[in-house]
Amino acid sequence: MTRDSVLGLEVVLADGRVTRIGRRTIKGVAGYDLTGLMVGSEGTLGIVTMARLKLRALPPPPTTAVAVFADVGAAGLAVEQIMAQLTPSMLELMDQATITAVENWRPMGLDTTAGALLIAQTDAAGSAGIAEADLLLEICERNGATEAYRSEDPEQAEMLVGARRMAIPALEMMGDWLLDDIAVPRSQLGRAMIMIAEIGQRNDVFIGTFGHAGDGNLHPTIVVPRGDEGAAIRAMVAFNEILDVALKVGGTVTGEHGIGTLKRAHLALELDEVAIDLHSRVKAAWDPLGILNPGKALPRW
Repeated sequence: MTRDSVLGLEVVLADGRVTRIGRRTIKGVAGYDLTGLMVGSEGTLGIVTMARLKLRALPPPPTTAVAVFADVGAAGLAVEQIMAQLTPSMLELMDQATITAVENWRPMGLDTTAGALLIAQTDAAGSAGIAEADLLLEICERNGATEAYRSEDPEQAEMLVGARRMAIPALEMMGDWLLDDIAVPRSQLGRAMIMIAEIGQRNDVFIGTFGHAGDGNLHPTIVVPRGDEGAAIRAMVAFNEILDVALKVGGTVTGEHGIGTLKRAHLALELDEVAIDLHSRVKAAWDPLGILNPGKALPRW
């Protein structure tokens, strides 16, 4: 998360004053975490003019593991068990719709009959990385993976990771697209993906779902024919129903992209009345005239 990499900020406040918040040290808990508050405020509390970021050493070359599943439910169970035992540096998931979109756009031999593709990496060095990848694949096989292997070839590993990176451009080529962003408990990952697929069928729109499975963070992407106003309306209905799914399974309406304007109504459903009141009070304290990014990010203005 961005918040974890930000040590400090310079901020211009609504009244014109300039302040520096945060710290220069690696650790520090003096005062309220105003830096974290500002990072998550979507421009509603101040204007950032400088950021002090945490630097990390480059990891060793990763070990890549891939598993193919007949359905997303089995993949979801595998993810839950993997994260209970291991800490992979990457654990990405693509559903059949996304796999097919990528393969149609950039043919690379992906199995378009697969229900889900799980791509994992570990940054553990040498034999430790190989052992972690092999245990990850063993968990996948126990949960019904139809194919599971560790990549021995760096070029093949890069191709497989690249397939996940190609998800958005591949879906974008299919038509007008609307990217969603939710996070769910890992135990509910498979269930959420099944419910999202049902939303697509019910609203007659194409939805390709992919995401950061290790975090339970999904990006269902709705695609409709360009210029089709009726389909665009159905897409917005589907978008909101996906947010309903996130809340129904105990998740959140945004994992990393923020609220903006599209999700304000659902944020009001996610927060209780006390939390909504606290948000309003914080906003009033920092920006009493409501001039900073008005109408965004908050459940009520």
